[in-house]
Amino acid sequence: MAKAVYDRRTELRLSQAELAARTGLTQAKISRIEGSDTIPILRLLAKLAKGLDASLNIAIDANDARVALTAHNAA
Repeated sequence: MAKAVYDRRTELRLSQAELAARTGLTQAKISRIEGSDTIPILRLLAKLAKGLDASLNIAIDANDARVALTAHNAA
């Protein structure tokens, strides 16, 4: 999750503070998410996806777990 958020944020050329403003979260919370220091709840994940103009996709099976943020304009 942390890498997906960081990668999408930097793709959009947003600072953590700018993403925080878009999502209504604090810059410190964005930092904790990107640093894997917190496990975001569903409501927070929805805010992140909206702020990053992306769809959040999570795939979990017996041997693997993947998280991806897919840009809306890429669909």
